[in-house]
Parts: sequence; C-alpha cells; structure tokens
Amino acid sequence: MDTTPNTNPLTKLKKINTGIPGLDTICHGGIPKGRTTLVAGTPGSAKTIIGTQFVYSGIKQFNEPAVFVTFEEAPDDIKSNVRSFGWELEMFESTDKLVFIDVSVDPSTPHTEAGNYDFTALISRVEYAIKKINAKRVCIDSIATLFSQFHNSGTVRHEMRRLEQSLKQLQVTTIITCERLTEYGDISRDRVEEFVSDNVILLRNVLDNEHRRRTIEILKLRGTSHQKGEFPFSVSTQGVEILPLSAIRLPQLPPEPRVSSGNIELDKMCGGGFFQDSIILCSGATGTGKSLTVSTFLNAGCVRGERVLLFSFKESREQLCSLARNWGMDFEQWEKDKLLKIVCLYPEAQSIEDHLIRLRNEIKAFSPKRLAFDCLSAMERICSQKSFREFTIALTSLIKSNDLIAFFASNADSLVGGSFSLHNHFATIVDTIILLRYVEVRGEMRRGLMILKMRGSAHDKSIREYIVTDKGLTIGSTFENISGIFSDAPIQLPSAEHDRLNQLFEPSVNGNSDE
Repeated sequence: MDTTPNTNPLTKLKKINTGIPGLDTICHGGIPKGRTTLVAGTPGSAKTIIGTQFVYSGIKQFNEPAVFVTFEEAPDDIKSNVRSFGWELEMFESTDKLVFIDVSVDPSTPHTEAGNYDFTALISRVEYAIKKINAKRVCIDSIATLFSQFHNSGTVRHEMRRLEQSLKQLQVTTIITCERLTEYGDISRDRVEEFVSDNVILLRNVLDNEHRRRTIEILKLRGTSHQKGEFPFSVSTQGVEILPLSAIRLPQLPPEPRVSSGNIELDKMCGGGFFQDSIILCSGATGTGKSLTVSTFLNAGCVRGERVLLFSFKESREQLCSLARNWGMDFEQWEKDKLLKIVCLYPEAQSIEDHLIRLRNEIKAFSPKRLAFDCLSAMERICSQKSFREFTIALTSLIKSNDLIAFFASNADSLVGGSFSLHNHFATIVDTIILLRYVEVRGEMRRGLMILKMRGSAHDKSIREYIVTDKGLTIGSTFENISGIFSDAPIQLPSAEHDRLNQLFEPSVNGNSDE
C-alpha cells in the first residue's frame, strides 16, 4: 500500500488512495475523490486489472464498498481471471461489500437497434446498487463495448455523460476504462475524454527491443498536481505495480564500519575493507575472476554468520556450488545452515520490471546482510538503455534503503583496457569500482587489478598483478617498469625513467580519498 504523504502545496483537492502500488505516488497522494478517472489503453495494457485492483484494494485495505459495472466480460469470467492474483471477489459479494452489474452481451442472443432509446434503466440500477451497499468506489469496464453495440454514438455519449454526472452527485470515485487504437495517438478510440474530462490516465504496451514494456502516464488530474512523464509498471502475481523513479531516494549515510571482502590483500588496498553500507562494482572481461571475487565476498559474510543472497544471471546453482568447491568454499553447507540463498534468473524469462520486483521480494523474504549480482550486465541485452538505466537506479535505491552492502559483477567491453560496459550513470552511483583486466607483457597474457574509485576513503592507487589458483585470487606486487597497463598498448619503461617518475609523484601516492 502506498503511504507517500501528500505534501505538495498545490494539492488541496481531496484524494483517495487507489491501493495500487506506485500509482498514488505519481498522483501525489491518490486520485481525486468523488470524481471520474478515465483509464485508456490498447489491448493487453492491463486496463481491466487496474480497474479490478482499484475495487479490490478499496474494499480490502480501506473498507470502502464498491460497484463493478461490466459491459464486456461476464462477472464470472472477471472473478475467475483475477483469482490468480489471490483476489477472492466472491467473498466480498457475500458480505455486501461488492456488487456486480452485468451489462455484457450474450453473443448467442441477436441484437437489434430500433427507435429512440436511453440508459435510464442502467443509470437507475447503478444508483440503486451504490445506495444499497453505500459504495464509495465504482469501476466501469469497458465503455468501448457500448459504442460497438449502438450505432448512434451521439446518444451513447449523451447517456454516458448523464451516468457520469449521476456518479458525481452520489460522490463516488469512479474509474472508467476505454480502448485506444495506438500507443501514442488519440486518447481514446471513441473520444470518450470529451465527457470524462476531469482525469485521464494512459496505459501503453510498447514493443521495446523485442520485449513488451508496459508504461503508465498521468495525462491530467484536474485541480491537482501529479508526476509528469511515463513510468514503467509490471503485472505480477500481486497485480499491477508501478515503479516510479520520482519516488526513488539515494540516502548517503555516514560511513559505516568496514567489512571484509574475504581477500586480505584486497582489504588492504581498500584501506581496511568495504564500508558496510556501500555498493561495489567489479568490472572485468570473461575469465578475469569476477565470479571468484563474488564468491569470496559472499563466503566472508557466511563465515561471520551473516545471511547472504546471490542473484546469478548466467550460471546455474550447481555450477556455482561446483566452482566454489574448487576454491575451497562450501556453498552447499552454507545453504543448509540457511546463511546462503542462490537465486538463478535467466534474463530473457521475463521483463526487466518483473525482474526488479522479483529481486525486491527475494530481499524482503530472506533479509540478507550482503547481496551479490553475477553478472549484472547480462540484463542489458533484454531492454533499451533507458529501461536499463531505470532498472539500475531503482535497484540501487532498493539496496540503499535496506542498508545493505552489495557487490555487482559486470562484463567489460574488451579483454584489455579500462573501458566500462555499464553506462556512466551507474559508475557515478556506486561507491567502489574494482577493475580486473588482462595485461599483455612480452607476449604473455597476465592479469591486473586496480581500485579505480572508493568513495569516502583513501585506497591503493597502484595496478597490482594477481593470479587465480585453486586457493582463490592471490594479489601480488605492482607491475614494474610498465606504463599504460590499462590501455591497449602498454609501454616498457627503462629503469631510470621509472625511478624518475616514482620520485616525481611520490608525495601524492596513495594519499587521497575519493569524494
């Protein structure tokens, strides 16, 4: 349930919480009370789910009875469809909290339109149902069916305007759904917004990089403020959940006590270990030891008796346990001790918004102290750059708000050099950046490690050689007499030149901390 306080000075109109996660946030506290809101979208954009969730949440969370008018699906079909979300609407019907008004058309019954007509009988039925159970909410789904049944669209608009005015007089808050023909064209197929003009919400179901991406936009809320732009949302087993970036906060708390990475030499390079409330990004090409570094970090947490949670986007649980065993770590025992949980997710299995919700739910259920993601860059291939940026920002906010330490592994673009595969915005959000790179020296491929950034702490600025053995990652000394190690063409320096450069920069070596 959204509990975001309504602090905007422009928002004086009374509002009600919809009960739809995220929607009340982008509406600055909910939708206007006692008014009608039009929810327009193309097929598959979740219009009926949002309408049903508005009714269900009103009864369940706020004890507000509701009336559901259906022009399209039979009530039994609606109740059956939403049962997968755990919404037992029959229970509310039996306690006079919910009334269905079935105006759906039976396909087997011939339909004839003749003479003048109006919707007086329908309006009377709706008014009677509202008064009978003292309803506070109404959902009308979907009025597009009316326009397809009756040829005189002028009469339909006039009668729907009468119904809308009647609902406003009864001071109920109403959601009306309607169809759109295109994602970014006219508001509605039948120009419904002409008589439902107070509030308009647009739903979209756009094909984005071969994947469908649902978004919501508050086009207008008359008399009050709201967030502008499109916001991604997902339909999960709990219903619709909107992911508003506008509500994301990145609190920067004072430095916490340090914790070990699991590698003594790496801890020394970081000035004593990682900060407890920090996010670490480890970037490296394939085979540089990213998974080993992740495993070492998690194993160190388990040794301390901490719960740790690993999200793997490229390897199975069995593979991860086997690799850890080769490095002297018993992940299976940690699992039995309920200190480790491994969640393997195939990126293409669902949308990036669904992945974010899954990650959040796993974190909430397991309550870990340490998180690890291997390999985060695998998520880039299932969405656009904008979607990935929104995902990483939301994920970072989730981690910070739960006071966790998180370790991200990411693939580098090339085998050598210092470039990143993740976008620059993510590099600015994380607290520590570790680079693992291949280095070609005299025809031999070796490995180098560097702490590129560590916010709030002094750290080792040198590039250290390391090797991967069956005992893990062993960090050695710096590369001697070599310049441009993280470029595509390292240069061998004469000893005299190397000594001269050391003397030149000696006063500032390892003396400064990152901001």
